[in-house]
Order: sequence, then C-alpha cells, then structure tokens
Amino acid sequence: MTTGLLDTSVVIDWDDPAVQRALPASVSISAITFAELAAGPILASAITERSARQARLQQVEATLEPIPFDAAAARSFALVVASVAASGRRHRSRMADLLIAATAHAHGLTLYTRNPDDFMGLERLVDIVAV
Repeated sequence: MTTGLLDTSVVIDWDDPAVQRALPASVSISAITFAELAAGPILASAITERSARQARLQQVEATLEPIPFDAAAARSFALVVASVAASGRRHRSRMADLLIAATAHAHGLTLYTRNPDDFMGLERLVDIVAV
C-alpha cells in the first residue's frame, strides 16, 4: 500500500471530492505542514476565514499524527536544497515546501500537492503527484 505525504495545499483543499479521489488510502502529513496549518488561524484577517482555518486545523489534529522533522529529514534537506540549486532555482523562497519534500524523501513517501511547480527540480529525489 502506498502512503502519501500531503503537502499543505492538499490539506487545505481536503474536502474537495477531486482531491479525495486522487489520494491513496493511507496518508500522512509532516510537522512542517502542521506548523503551517497552526499559523493559519492567526494569520487570517477575516473572522470567517479564521474560523475555517481553525476548523481545518482541528480536523487534521484529530485525524493525523504529523511525521516529525528529524535527523534523517535534515540530511535529506541537504539533498533537496542541492537538487533545487542544481536546477537553477532559488531554495530560500520556498523553504517550507522544501522541508516537506525532505520529509517525504527521508521516509520514502510519495508527495501529493496542488502546486507541483513548487517542487520542480526534485523529481529524482521524490515522487511528486499533482492533485
């Protein structure tokens, strides 16, 4: 069975039926995605958006245990940054995405994203599925 690591973009659109159909039966998130989701309600300017983001955070918290960013992911991060730099792209502008990709690489997980362009240059390291 394939386990997929969900990028933050997928978690945000989790309730979209098209997203649901594209995901494997077993999914997980990284601690980085969880951190982005935790910041979401604080950063929302409208109360309705703040409420929606808080609801998503609570849904994810009740459903998934985040994979920690550990020493293996830190070592993978070096490979991810090197791969992005070799492709001529800047790594600093998409730091969270690259930390998520490093988590996928370290754990041998396929990465599911709504924004595949954010992961260009990593195709040799991580299987990336556009949702």
